[in-house]
Amino acid sequence: MTTLMIQGTTSDAGKSTVVAALCRALARHGVSVAPFKPQNMALNSAVTADGGEIGRSTALQALACGVEPHSDMNPVLLKPESDRGAQVILRGRVHGHMDALDYHAYKRQARAGVMAAWEALSSRYDMIIAEGAGSPAEINLRDNDIANMGFAERVDCPVLLVGDIDRGGVFAQLVGTLELLSASERARTRGFIINRFRGDLALLDPGLTWLAERTGKPVLGTLPYLDGLLLDAEDSIGRAGHDDGEPALRVVVPALPRISNHNDFDPLRLHPRVALTFVGPNQVIPPSDLIVLPGSKSTRTDLAWLRSQGWEAAIRRHLRYGGRVLGICGGFQMLGRVVHDPEGLEGPAGSTPGLGLLDLETRMVPGKQLRNVAGRLSPEGVPVSGYEIHNGVSEGPALARPLVALDDREGERADGAVSDDGQVMGTYLHGLFDRPEACTALLARCGSAAAEAAVDYREHRQRELDRLADTVESCLDFTAIERLLSDG
Repeated sequence: MTTLMIQGTTSDAGKSTVVAALCRALARHGVSVAPFKPQNMALNSAVTADGGEIGRSTALQALACGVEPHSDMNPVLLKPESDRGAQVILRGRVHGHMDALDYHAYKRQARAGVMAAWEALSSRYDMIIAEGAGSPAEINLRDNDIANMGFAERVDCPVLLVGDIDRGGVFAQLVGTLELLSASERARTRGFIINRFRGDLALLDPGLTWLAERTGKPVLGTLPYLDGLLLDAEDSIGRAGHDDGEPALRVVVPALPRISNHNDFDPLRLHPRVALTFVGPNQVIPPSDLIVLPGSKSTRTDLAWLRSQGWEAAIRRHLRYGGRVLGICGGFQMLGRVVHDPEGLEGPAGSTPGLGLLDLETRMVPGKQLRNVAGRLSPEGVPVSGYEIHNGVSEGPALARPLVALDDREGERADGAVSDDGQVMGTYLHGLFDRPEACTALLARCGSAAAEAAVDYREHRQRELDRLADTVESCLDFTAIERLLSDG
């Protein structure tokens, strides 16, 4: 077994994309390969084949490899609950809640879980492409590091460093990062990858020559800026949808402070007849046909934020004029009468009045529900599939009119609710828009006359992964990368 680690000069330098591209390219060459991210901080997560929880970007990389995602692929997942605290997921299961200082002290114990997961994964695959987190040059976090060089040193694997030229200052990024590493860490850094380049490569060549001479490290290639690339992101919301001037369905989503699994909206970003807008703090709430309340890691806290931003009044006005509202997971919970958290699982213990648009109550209970599910949208009967990640259990008369009928071992399980007038809908199902049939049916409820243009997001993922692999094989010294893997 061989491990190669991809680290970056900054967060969002393109590590996740490069790992996905390498995984896909190697899998197309017949290599038994798997992704690995020792530690991740993200609110976008996925349910694994073994019933655990990992970051969505790692699950996407597993898809690139053609394998089922497993909790061993991302043994430590940190899900921020505040500016200073997070839920700690260890090998797919909730381990507890820690503030930043407590977790920093806990990393020595977390390392054991990381190494056990890596060893288990190593026994099942011939090659592992590991991904760092943030930057290895964050010297304040070097003590007991398990995310970057601490892991690489532990398993003695080679490292490639990715810099984002689109941000500017890529040579300073790469040289500066290298200078802040220890001698052994610099030695295991075998080369550079420059990401998101636009323009004529001939203009970049003098800089690449200087970089190789200055550091003694080769530049293994320059990846172009890929226009329109849209794949499951770790955390950043990124761009919203487009409006090409044709009649469009206007969809508005509040960018909650603890928004989770915002990749639910990627199919709407791609839809040619949908104008998707994320509305952040202190921004004007625009007119829309559909308001979607997204998932949240801290439902009661984000509900208070909604109220402080004027969303409650805006939603009621929107409904008076015939608009539709959809809540997903935490957003579904907000639509009820009240949200109870007696044990303080998502913050301070207590109860918070909901928006009162659906006749139900939600209680946070220990034991997170993690399921990959499939079923049918009610009453259309079109197929839906996705996943559930939540602590809340909802009860009330509104559930008698569910939005989704899910397949269950014992038959059918109702999920979600729809108001009597059909204007308000809610569900625990993430991935609701991924299948074009379900996307079409939901948009049709909101008055879209061109919903048949919905994109099959599952097929889109596969095409984009092949596009990435084609780019890697044509723009990087893939022979040198394979040599690193065989020598490692």
